Amino acid sequence: MSMRPDLTALEILVRVAETGSLGAAARRLGMAQPNASRALARLERQLGLTLVVRTPGGSRVNTEGEVVVAWAREALGAMDRMILGARSLAAEQAAHLTVAASLTIAEYLAPRWLARFRRAHPDLHVSLAVGNSGEVLEQVVAGRVPVGFVETPAPPRIVASTTVAHDALVVVVGPMHLWARRRAAVHATDLVASDLVLREAGSGTRDTLVRALERAGTPLGNARMELASTVAVKAAAAEGTAVAVLSELAVAAELATGQLIAVPVEGLDLTRSLRAVWLPERRPDGAAAELVRIAKSAG
Repeated sequence: MSMRPDLTALEILVRVAETGSLGAAARRLGMAQPNASRALARLERQLGLTLVVRTPGGSRVNTEGEVVVAWAREALGAMDRMILGARSLAAEQAAHLTVAASLTIAEYLAPRWLARFRRAHPDLHVSLAVGNSGEVLEQVVAGRVPVGFVETPAPPRIVASTTVAHDALVVVVGPMHLWARRRAAVHATDLVASDLVLREAGSGTRDTLVRALERAGTPLGNARMELASTVAVKAAAAEGTAVAVLSELAVAAELATGQLIAVPVEGLDLTRSLRAVWLPERRPDGAAAELVRIAKSAG
């Protein structure tokens, strides 16, 4: 038997976690319930774990199942991104829409938006340029893309914008960090005095933290470590004594598996709006405007 689980079985497990019912999960996937039940049982045998508690009143994932569900969502998301990327490479149609998105949005939100968009426009070739929020704004201002999606808390006045989603930053540490066992919330002064690892200048995540600290009367000062990717920041926090502040979207899987621990913070507002931005004289229309509408409706 292959050790690699079937993607359909992973989808069934995720849907059971969402609906609390194997029958409802099967209906969502257009499967007969016996087939879904067999696929889920095969997954449990492959992993050597019981993942779902089955009762006459329904089905629910157990503690081990919740951990596997987090990994399954990550695997399914990666597969969706691979399929979208492969289809984009294969597309040779003349119609072409290029947009830009900051790293967190590009990795955790844009794939879902683009999947919905491509279902409505299968013949339209869509490209996604990825960078930090500052780089995305540069592309918009230079006229290289009709619309960009950024995390920066205060876009420059040279662009127009609309909120498409909301997000919050989370302070996280590795499981061996002293704060991982701390019961009391940390303060802004504790955060600034800690071994803080940050994204690079121009990152919307960093800009949000800097503005929040300034509003709390605690300027950031000089950063001890700067890294140019969310993955690198997460790794630095998980493996060492560093403290990281990242989007809750970016750390959901690690929090679910215990690779990172969320630390409550007092007196610091880390919520933020995610925005679509464009040049006022080039208000998005047609396909670009529809993508913005999809992003807003998806939340």
